[in-house]
Amino acid sequence: MNTVLLQAAGGNMMSFLPMVLIIVVFYFFMIRPQMKKQKEHKKYIEELGVNSKIVTTAGIHGRIVEVSDTTFLVDVGSGVRIRFDKSAVALDASKAANATEKSA
Repeated sequence: MNTVLLQAAGGNMMSFLPMVLIIVVFYFFMIRPQMKKQKEHKKYIEELGVNSKIVTTAGIHGRIVEVSDTTFLVDVGSGVRIRFDKSAVALDASKAANATEKSA
């Protein structure tokens, strides 16, 4: 009788194995890269300062005029200044804008 119980317990463990594997794969291919990207974005935002070029997620290009705790004051041209939340900065587009400025 004990062998029957052990086999049943082993069968139950084997039925959970595919679910555990799916969770592990999901973590390494979805969650971990997203956490890494968020960390990189946060670090980039902290490094931005006055006169850095940025592009917002809405596609607005400008130059930082003032930095506060949670926002940037951005000059978008002709003396027009708009205040943006730091999270509105697009990481890849802003890096590209600053790279073209440095190479020019």
